[in-house]
Amino acid sequence: MSGIIKDYTKGSLRREMLSFSLPFMVSNALQVAYTIIDMIVVGNVLGSAGLSAVATAGQVASFMTLTCIGFSMGGQVLISQLIGAGKKDEINGAVGTLFTITAVIGIVATLTGMFFCRGILRLLDTPAISFEPAVDYLFISSAGMLFSYGYNMVSSVLRGMGNSKQPCLYIIIAGLTNIALDILFVVVLHWGTAGAALATVTGQGVSFIWSVVYLARNRKSFGFDFKPRSFLPDRSAAVSLLKLGIPFALRSASVNLSMMYVTSLVNSVSVEASAVFGTGLRVNDIPDKISLAVNYSVSTLTGQNFAAGNIERTKKAVYRGWLYSFAVYAFFAALFLVDIEGMFRLFTKEQGVLLLAPVFMRTVIWGFPAMAVMRGTNGFIQGIGNSGLSLAFALIDGFVLRIGFCRLLGDFFDLGLFGFFLGYGIASYGTAIPGVIYLFCGSWKKRRPEI
Repeated sequence: MSGIIKDYTKGSLRREMLSFSLPFMVSNALQVAYTIIDMIVVGNVLGSAGLSAVATAGQVASFMTLTCIGFSMGGQVLISQLIGAGKKDEINGAVGTLFTITAVIGIVATLTGMFFCRGILRLLDTPAISFEPAVDYLFISSAGMLFSYGYNMVSSVLRGMGNSKQPCLYIIIAGLTNIALDILFVVVLHWGTAGAALATVTGQGVSFIWSVVYLARNRKSFGFDFKPRSFLPDRSAAVSLLKLGIPFALRSASVNLSMMYVTSLVNSVSVEASAVFGTGLRVNDIPDKISLAVNYSVSTLTGQNFAAGNIERTKKAVYRGWLYSFAVYAFFAALFLVDIEGMFRLFTKEQGVLLLAPVFMRTVIWGFPAMAVMRGTNGFIQGIGNSGLSLAFALIDGFVLRIGFCRLLGDFFDLGLFGFFLGYGIASYGTAIPGVIYLFCGSWKKRRPEI
């Protein structure tokens, strides 16, 4: 299995983390690039109404995708711990079980999004001028949800095995396909937000098919034989995946639900505020997604080393994760502060949006130090399999602090839109600070791997 599976329990930690993280940094940057191009095309063709529609409907689509990512993260942790403990013969059952669970959840998400898209968008106070375009975007995104689920599932398996190059390739494929079809569907054929959603879904579909073909051709080194019986859930693997996956999925869902709540608060102000928030989130996605590569590497390295009993190496992986994450956020904080308004002009020329852009970016930057810390601590907590604590931190972050701060600053202190943006930005400290305390208190050393 040496062609696909990487053993990170020995060797240079600096070299191993960089070799694992860099492909994901590149691929995640490309992923953000094609979502930003999505917004640039929509904003310049459809204006602030289109930006608001894609931003609001995209939040819902992200919510459904993040539920899958929670279970995929459970699969990544399980596989990394199996490798660290030297139990590679159990990978087939774990992968087959993950395939089946992901497919079932994906079908439920698809049907929910398609049949309830209008009701969901009403709950989010979608501006009237953006409502029908948002319905088009969410309906088509939901119809293609299985492609997104399939891609994330395959990528999580490869990440658990320490393979970062193939997921990078799949995102490049999805991104190039999406960009080309964005121009065709939205600019040339004038299909509006429906065209933007169709371009995204098609890119994900091509990427998923490519990834499955790769795995099928490399089934011997991959550790999964693709035989029908192997898709039947293995009881032991299913218990471990559900134990890990349900809290991780709830964690992802709770954070995204709180973000949708903040979206509804912003939507209630004006369509320009909605457009700024949605566009700003996409811009802020650049450092978030690039640093997420560090989270992936910390999770895989700590998973393998924790299962192998390498406690000191586990902690060192977190320290190095902090170093890389702080470098990413420091660079983008400086970049964003240079010319915020000019950056937003790429998306729209409407003055109402451009005037609000600095308000969002200057407030969200206050949360960058916390995000940098979280990339190390969250990856560590995921890697050792403490999904319950990860869920508890997410509930504090989302429902207590994110919503609480937005209400406190925006309504109680009457700071309005500025308060909503600032509350969103600083809520991350509710996860970052407890994560650092947990790492240094050392109680996690008594845990047993989830295998």
